[in-house]
Amino acid sequence: MEAVTKQHFFHHGEPGLEDEKRKCHFCQVRSFATRASFPVTIVNNEDDAVLDPHFRFVDRSILGEGVLPTKGEFLSGCECLEAEDCQYSTCTCLQDVDDGSTDDDEGVEDAYGGTSRRKAYAYHSHGMKMGYLRSKMLASRHPIYECHESCVCGPDCPNRVVERGRKVPLQIFRTENRGWGVRSTVDIKKGQFVDKYMGEVITAHEANRRRAQSHIAQRKDVYLFALDKFSDPASYDERLRGPPLEVDGEFMSGPTRFVNHSCEPNLRIFARVGDHADKHLHDLALFAIRDIPRGEELTFDYVDGVDDSENDALDPEKHKDMTRCLCGSSSCRGYLW
Repeated sequence: MEAVTKQHFFHHGEPGLEDEKRKCHFCQVRSFATRASFPVTIVNNEDDAVLDPHFRFVDRSILGEGVLPTKGEFLSGCECLEAEDCQYSTCTCLQDVDDGSTDDDEGVEDAYGGTSRRKAYAYHSHGMKMGYLRSKMLASRHPIYECHESCVCGPDCPNRVVERGRKVPLQIFRTENRGWGVRSTVDIKKGQFVDKYMGEVITAHEANRRRAQSHIAQRKDVYLFALDKFSDPASYDERLRGPPLEVDGEFMSGPTRFVNHSCEPNLRIFARVGDHADKHLHDLALFAIRDIPRGEELTFDYVDGVDDSENDALDPEKHKDMTRCLCGSSSCRGYLW
């Protein structure tokens, strides 16, 4: 690790060595637009391990072969002239918000004293918690609907928390017994957006091919996340009827690729939708589900109750085929899957 660090800091600020710079993880994270205010750093005080040289840091997901974005003529956004209007159900970006994900007492009369508008905004609107996910959302698995680049409301709209990107510095560090992990050098508040899980977006067929090629298929599943939040065999959108796309972060991703699993996590992944025509390409956004002091390792539950791993962990016959969990939490299930 020390040799790699010295090569970067002593030589990569000078002309030349362009191919070496492209492969340098320190150069990659320093190329992020957020490097000055919210840097990503890499440290190892445990051993001589370095990050996989085949891994590349990216600050956005890359569409793989056969994955196409929605054509421009099918994209649309809200026409809210006032940013405040993007908090209510009258905003077209919030038209699909489930009533169960809103606060029953949050409403306001319209400008003419007519029927009240229902607040459908996922975030706190005022005070110290402004821009943080509301508790009711944090306790749910509801998707987050946000305004986006096709909207009239503009970049300062309060309903663009994920779109504006990561606002906390992150540090990738070597743990004692779980490889690499991630922490922040600042306190993170409950409901605060941390970052997205990014990678190469690939077809289900390609994802299965990569699983089959992997020496340990279960290890490959650590990096593959299906974009299946809106999958529906009865959907009018053929992209939502079929097998979902998947995000592969093994060889290209952001810092959250190194976030470890815990059965008692401090983060949770939410599906985040910008343009409704791109539901099949929704973001995977990580939010803090409790206050996290600086230096504490960031974790999320890799399965989050979506499979039978908890029951399988109670069956001794299945242990030989399962991945042991090393989270060390008081409620550890013992096995991942």
